[in-house]
Amino acid sequence: MDELAAVRNLELVSVASLASTASSDAWMQVGDLARETGKTVRAIHLYEELELLKPAARSKGRYRLYGAESLVRIRWIGKLQDMGFSLTDIQTVVRDWEASASAPSAMVKMREVFKKKIEETRAHMLRLRALEHELEASLDYLDTCDVCEPDRLLSTCTSCDHRDCGEAVPDLVLGFRANGKTSAQPSGEASTPAMTKE
Repeated sequence: MDELAAVRNLELVSVASLASTASSDAWMQVGDLARETGKTVRAIHLYEELELLKPAARSKGRYRLYGAESLVRIRWIGKLQDMGFSLTDIQTVVRDWEASASAPSAMVKMREVFKKKIEETRAHMLRLRALEHELEASLDYLDTCDVCEPDRLLSTCTSCDHRDCGEAVPDLVLGFRANGKTSAQPSGEASTPAMTKE
């Protein structure tokens, strides 16, 4: 019986050892976390300094250890940065979340943050679409330059002879010409003839 008990105890110890090994294999050190997320070690340390990220455990050598949740957290931080949040903004969001008295109140705060951000995002998208159309019009306008005389001086390129004179010039093109110099006399003013010696 004593031998059988000893064998069972050995099996239990082996199982516990395997479970401990599997658990430790799931931990990541800061370098592993940096490689998995594409962030620098310095960035991860900065997240910790701002209390945006916390290590899940410490190794026997006192190294920080991180679990799978840290990957999610860093992706979350990255998404908020893509949305235009600074790390200080994210720090404020996290503090507001943690300071909430209840889960529903925390969710209400996050909803307000995201609602404001989606409105800003949609407005930004509208500006980007307008810029896209402007770029398309500018490229179409500049395509005409391929048929222009190759020896034409840039200083004489104040208008395009190959386009309809009534056609609007895109601002992205017109801005190159608006350098503060005038190529003609202002309306209503006559040029002064040069004095000649007799």
